[in-house]
Amino acid sequence: MRSTGHDAAALAPGTHEFAVDGVRQVYHVAGTGPVCVAHSGGPGIEWAYLRTPSLEEHFTMVYVEPVGTGASGRLARRDDYRLDTYVRFLHAVVEHLGVASVHLLGHSHGGFVVQRYALDHPDRVAGLALYDTSPVTGAEFWAEAMAGLAAYPGRHPDRPEAAAVPAAFERAVTATDDDTLSAALGAAIPVYFADFWARRDELAPIQAAVRAWAEPASAQDPTPFDVRDRLGEIVAPTVVIVGAHDFICGVRWADQLHEGIKGSHLVVLADSGHFGHVEQPAEFTAAVRELLRA
Repeated sequence: MRSTGHDAAALAPGTHEFAVDGVRQVYHVAGTGPVCVAHSGGPGIEWAYLRTPSLEEHFTMVYVEPVGTGASGRLARRDDYRLDTYVRFLHAVVEHLGVASVHLLGHSHGGFVVQRYALDHPDRVAGLALYDTSPVTGAEFWAEAMAGLAAYPGRHPDRPEAAAVPAAFERAVTATDDDTLSAALGAAIPVYFADFWARRDELAPIQAAVRAWAEPASAQDPTPFDVRDRLGEIVAPTVVIVGAHDFICGVRWADQLHEGIKGSHLVVLADSGHFGHVEQPAEFTAAVRELLRA
């Protein structure tokens, strides 16, 4: 049964857990204001990279630890790490919070999750921040991403380390254990920023902190993700945020989201790649705050 008032205990600052079909779901609460549930990307990446203290000044941020990662539980079968599973667990979090409707922030693969959630549960969505994500994946999406990856060393010819990034990304894609995946993603992470090398000292702690889990990361969802023909059904206030230099979920895909969702607001972060909340935090926060004006 849906609650019309929030559960104060479920939204108290700190770390929380509850069970979804016998599987532990962990989430973290910080900040004050309207509730915004944040779903990180990957899949299989630790949630902590997405924490944005500047958003916590305007929202009660609820950061989900996706199932299969961190302190959340593990599924019995690799094949169960599918988009509909992540949507089901996200809905369980929203229900557990006891809030009639919430804002949702979805980054990268988390953006796929919240798009599907908004389509499946439109009455529970007060606003939608689609951040460096896409309404579709598939052959064309990945071909464009791989072209951007291959071009990366040429963007930084003065940095010998840049030449090793495509091979590191390939190691990440083929990794079969958590440690190999985490190390490879850490080595590949420069490609995700507009200019990692110019801000290397600042970004090095983020690189060192990368943690990922191979089982959810390597799971193959049998259903291709493509909601382009359903974007018109999304009626919640929506902001689409993209880094101008994002190689994997670039402006082309953000444009499709913006064009498909009536009344959406598009924000292109000119000096960001895939992590605008780190690269341009003030501009990123202002973009998400547009939901409050709506």
